[in-house]
Amino acid sequence: MARKFLVKRPTAIAASLALVVGAAVAGGYLHYLGFEPAADRYPLVGIDISHHQGDIDWDLLATDRVAFVYMKATEGGDFKDTRFDQNWQAAARVGIPRGAYHFFTLCRPGDEQARNFLATVPSAENILPPAVDLEFTGNCAARPPKADVLRELVRFLSLLEARYKSKPVLYLTQPFHEVYLDGELLEYPLWARRLYFEPRYRQDWEIWQFHDRSSRKGIVGPVDLNVFRGDEDRLRQFLVSDAE
Repeated sequence: MARKFLVKRPTAIAASLALVVGAAVAGGYLHYLGFEPAADRYPLVGIDISHHQGDIDWDLLATDRVAFVYMKATEGGDFKDTRFDQNWQAAARVGIPRGAYHFFTLCRPGDEQARNFLATVPSAENILPPAVDLEFTGNCAARPPKADVLRELVRFLSLLEARYKSKPVLYLTQPFHEVYLDGELLEYPLWARRLYFEPRYRQDWEIWQFHDRSSRKGIVGPVDLNVFRGDEDRLRQFLVSDAE
């Protein structure tokens, strides 16, 4: 009997440890689902959306602590988000400050991508500066040299700045930043992605994407959450006021 007990005991310990670890993981995930940065430091929480969020009830969404919204407009040289026009008009109707972003692909020229965005996103006053999504996830497999990427990206940014009279915002993931933009283009506003933990870059960020599985009224399924660095007065100053 003693010998059998000694054989079974490690299995029992392992099972207990597995339960403890599983509970800790589940508890941590539940904590993450409800996480938001301290409201006294970052009072303005916004969302970013695309066609993946489907049909949004904007009247209901406007009641649920949404200080601003960025929405996908375009990708590459010819893709337009199927929900962009609807989302753009609806955000204006309910009074949520709105902005548009472009997913920058590494395998199309920057001026071609800019023309796609310019043809899709109208100029308007009191909108957020245009943003460009720079990440490897969902991008083409090619990894061009840094100099080539910077050249095409600068072309893209320059064309947008000329139209909207504001420096575009760079949405950056850490891997893309390390490969292509560490120490580069520091004059552009930064929208940093780092889930849960506050980002650390060479320059201060303007927007921090801290969540990718949260929820808001009017949206079925998960949605990304972001905070803006500043109060409502600073957000108003951040808006484009003299676009063409």
